[in-house]
Amino acid sequence: MSIAVDPAQLEGRVAELEMRVTFQEHALAELSDALAASRVEAARNAELLRRALDELKQSRGEFFADPASEPPPPHY
Repeated sequence: MSIAVDPAQLEGRVAELEMRVTFQEHALAELSDALAASRVEAARNAELLRRALDELKQSRGEFFADPASEPPPPHY
């Protein structure tokens, strides 16, 4: 048993599928670009955080001197 297929109908379906594939490829490329940009931003933020923590550690040592070098507190 064979089914009669209209060539014009098949051509329309193929064209629609090609458009869908093109749209999906475009969307995939946009998502890939967005992911790459997000990874670059995350790496930059991680570096900024590391630098901020290093600066905090350095300044912390300046704010809190060694207790042994401090004069004794006054007695009441």
